Amino acid sequence: MLLQGNLQAVFDVLYSLGVIDPVLDMDWTEEMKEIGTYHKELSKAVKVVNRFQKQPDQLMNHLGQFENKVLNFLAMEVAREFADFHAREQLH
Repeated sequence: MLLQGNLQAVFDVLYSLGVIDPVLDMDWTEEMKEIGTYHKELSKAVKVVNRFQKQPDQLMNHLGQFENKVLNFLAMEVAREFADFHAREQLH
């Protein structure tokens, strides 16, 4: 499960869907204990992101069909990828 491309576009869509603010208030360690239950749906969401990230309206429409828990995990994954990217960028 690897997000590709423009993470900012994905973040913007998740923000528009109202996912980001609640995720910021969560205990991510506790939340991640449940990720196995949602792995299949999260993989589907990542595929949607990778397919539609250059089409924000389509991306919002498709992601809006997933349950909130899946979108929460997706938001956490986007944040993790952002952090990894910025860490690599600082090394250079």
